[in-house]
Amino acid sequence: MDRARRWIKGALAVTAAAALGVTALATTAQAADINVAKNAGFESDLSNWTCSAGTGSVVGSPVHGGAKALKGTPTAQDTAQCSQAVAVKPNSTYTLSSWVQGSYVYLGASGTGTTDVSTWTPGSSGWQQLSTTFTTGANTTSVTVYTHGWYGQSAYYADDVSVLGPDGGGGGDPVVIPAVPAGLAAGTATSSSVDLSWNPVSGATGYNVYRDGSKVASVSGASATVTGLAAATSYSFQVSATNSAGESAKSAAVTARTATSGGGGGGTVPKHAVTGYWQNFDNGATVQKLRDVPSQYDIIAVSFADATSTPGQISFTLDPAVGYASAADFKADIAAKQAAGKSVILSVGGEKGSVSVNSDASATAFADSAYSLMQQYGFDGVDIDLENGLNSTYMSKALHQLSAKAGAKLVLTMAPQTIDMQSTSGEYFKTALNVKDILTVVNMQYYNSGSMLGCDGKVYSQGSVDFLTALACIQLEGGLDPSQVGLGVPASTRGAGSGYVDPSVVNNALDCLTRGTGCGSFKPARTYPGLRGAMTWSTNWDATAGNAWSNSVGPKVHSLP
Repeated sequence: MDRARRWIKGALAVTAAAALGVTALATTAQAADINVAKNAGFESDLSNWTCSAGTGSVVGSPVHGGAKALKGTPTAQDTAQCSQAVAVKPNSTYTLSSWVQGSYVYLGASGTGTTDVSTWTPGSSGWQQLSTTFTTGANTTSVTVYTHGWYGQSAYYADDVSVLGPDGGGGGDPVVIPAVPAGLAAGTATSSSVDLSWNPVSGATGYNVYRDGSKVASVSGASATVTGLAAATSYSFQVSATNSAGESAKSAAVTARTATSGGGGGGTVPKHAVTGYWQNFDNGATVQKLRDVPSQYDIIAVSFADATSTPGQISFTLDPAVGYASAADFKADIAAKQAAGKSVILSVGGEKGSVSVNSDASATAFADSAYSLMQQYGFDGVDIDLENGLNSTYMSKALHQLSAKAGAKLVLTMAPQTIDMQSTSGEYFKTALNVKDILTVVNMQYYNSGSMLGCDGKVYSQGSVDFLTALACIQLEGGLDPSQVGLGVPASTRGAGSGYVDPSVVNNALDCLTRGTGCGSFKPARTYPGLRGAMTWSTNWDATAGNAWSNSVGPKVHSLP
């Protein structure tokens, strides 16, 4: 079975499992409600819990609250389910929630006497809260709550389980929503990050951080660093406290402005940006010089760097087919674009490119050679477009070494295929999260793909607004900042084998994600006004089609909120 069919089959299986009635509701606890789950934080190891043989254990790290958490280790034949029978009151409503981490984590309740429920996440590298509600039947006095992973997937973690509702006779500890955090203050600000701190809140097991009204982080301690920000930009921050009973109101806001230089990645890239790949070869598309690339493009990715015989090392050679009289002429065009406020970067990889970074030596070779090319030609950074696999450990090392050499103005972009961003356990996704502190934008390629899972567990076909929005949601909810997410599409029907969409579909997807309008059947649970923008392959194919793509999508991106 080929790779695409194998993943689609898995996607359908996951969708079927998830279609048990997923609900994501937030409720406010009544005064008499208690958490009827016992040993909800696994502080007493697996007491009160039953796990399928050999798959459940208790660990000291990672934990969401307290000193311990559950670790479930699925096998090819077992989902590592752990369950507990809780005493409930008939004809009553309960809120079931848990903090989870890892790949494919499910949370549900069975034996409710009415409609059994479950909810799930495709994966997260940090703690996130799953939540659903259920109502008990007229004669129901016990309900089984459970969590599990998925067949053959990596381990998952769960902590601070809550079944919040009326006491069913088994007792429990009263849970009260924590107070509003006080003392929120902004500390060190770089060109792409702001340090925040606040006073700890009694009874809180975590905190949510909000930027301009949108949640951007969940942390366990009373401090956070918000990354992925635009340089020289003012932001408003708030924080709330959480525990198993719910979330407090947001704190008073504090305003902080990022620096013009220093800190993380992003260079001079605007808040909302259009990326276009420029072809250093002639494949039938319009041959251009950089000076011919329309002004709608904020980031121009020169395609492509070449691999050398030294592992990890890259080089670049101008193709005579593009018509430059000399390298100096090419460098002058780069400088002119930069003078106009644009960024010109060197793309590494492509469909046929194979650059291997899988050791400390090759990571250093990559960083050294990339930086040398930046100095030689004036490139602002690099784009990682490796379609033949990458090693997250060593590529992350290479990119951090490059950042240390290039400084705060490094522009770092990535262009993974859709299959590479289905789960945070994938090497591409892990790389993006590993370099989040220096990452400018990930422009996933929504083409040459076939059907894929969206963040709601449903399978979507390429070529639709739902495909763009539901797959972008995986990245947006999987740990990337909205400013680090862009939509990558072909500029014309000739630009890719499949997946072309009319520019109006791209614009609808941008509106759906940032404003909540123009959506198809999938509508995100929240909006992401900080979304970076869109990308296309390529500026040359765009020119072949009369620049219809950039003339339509460019103004839309630049008018985003």
